[in-house]
Amino acid sequence: FPQHHLPAWIPSPFSSLMSKHPLVCESGLDVICYAGIPPDESPRHGGSCGPYQQSERLDLYRKAAETLVKGKSAYYCFCTPSRLELLKKEALRMRQTPKYDNRCRHLSAEQIEKRLARGSPYVIRFHLDQGTVTFEDLVYGLSRMEPASVEGDPVILKADGFPTYHLANVVDDHHMKISHVLRGTEWLTSTAKHVLMYSAFGWQPPIFAHLPLLLNKDGSKLSKRQSDLFIQNLSQNGYLPEALLDIVTNCGSGFSGNRTGRTLEELVSEFDLTGITTHSALLDLDKLPEFNRIHLLSRIENSSSRQQLVMELQARVEEVYREKLLEGEALCTDYVERVLEHRKGHITSLLDLLKPPYSYLWIRPPVPRDQIEGLTTEGEKICSMVISLFQNWSEGDGTMAELNSELRTLQAQFTTTKYSVMMKLLRLVLSGQQQGAGVAEMMLSLGPEEVCERLQRVIVH
Repeated sequence: FPQHHLPAWIPSPFSSLMSKHPLVCESGLDVICYAGIPPDESPRHGGSCGPYQQSERLDLYRKAAETLVKGKSAYYCFCTPSRLELLKKEALRMRQTPKYDNRCRHLSAEQIEKRLARGSPYVIRFHLDQGTVTFEDLVYGLSRMEPASVEGDPVILKADGFPTYHLANVVDDHHMKISHVLRGTEWLTSTAKHVLMYSAFGWQPPIFAHLPLLLNKDGSKLSKRQSDLFIQNLSQNGYLPEALLDIVTNCGSGFSGNRTGRTLEELVSEFDLTGITTHSALLDLDKLPEFNRIHLLSRIENSSSRQQLVMELQARVEEVYREKLLEGEALCTDYVERVLEHRKGHITSLLDLLKPPYSYLWIRPPVPRDQIEGLTTEGEKICSMVISLFQNWSEGDGTMAELNSELRTLQAQFTTTKYSVMMKLLRLVLSGQQQGAGVAEMMLSLGPEEVCERLQRVIVH
């Protein structure tokens, strides 16, 4: 939405939790940067609206809270945690919703001064006015709420000097000149308080759009700390950022159709905020491999992104197989690119090519003589004739269909070995496996020289 309609997008300054734990802040930035939608301003990117950590904006929040106190829109609260706990227990005993009783709202100026003078701990609470608060939301439409009738005055500045979200979001959005606030629907009921706070400051509130939640496929809440969703894990497991972005937007709303394979540019151009529904979206991560397969195919077919994949696969292969590699040939750029070209559309991740079924691409398997002899007595003759075929075959020559035709013609010269048996034999010799990619594809991927080298081992023993 901001990339299509607005000059810039800026995430809210990172909360007190993130300020105290910088790695959490970095992780949050990693998520949006990994997805290919980096903010225009942030602690990492800089900008004119900084600082971007709440811990570096405490003086701004304190002055804003004091402004509200002076205007009688907020007040000092000296209630102890034990008193607040007693209020909660009593409300629960009476089967009522716990809420603050606004006791400190009625303290006199003299009482407040005495408690401040002796250093009594305090928080600052916002004075909720009675009455109906009306505001427009781009997703939920016109909303009417009466916050003062259902809850007590909320804390806006805590005893440690850090703001709650209620104060921080209003102050930050005003000073950063935020025009549109897009946030989760769990904040919809709090927006009435924020509108009242904007009014108390004498500020114009931004335009609000509350987005439906993203849930697990079983309907449970998606935790920020779910280990299988950590970006580091997704990246290490070979998932592409565009696949993650595609599956998240695909399970939501705001698009005319739910087709897969959309690029970031297409998502930006096709997104329509008026198409957002109020229904929560269910994220089925079991479908992520298929989304990844589609986007990996697109990357392989693009010459620029294909080179990046080649370099990544070379590094991963070297890390996994090291000294077992085929004398440097397995890391040849042309060879790796050829492997990707033949396997595109079949693999869901680059990591698939590091699994045992594809080990033959990087290391020569042992010759399974017992299995070969159990298939046919013409094994050596078959290998010799295929070698002759490939001695006149150059890398890049022919297609799989043409090679399969050549192999069928060759098989017709044998009297006791069926075509299916011949292909089983060739697969065993080339890969050491009984199942896997087609034999013609194996041959074209390995190249004439390597195919002949592996077949020759059956003849020379």
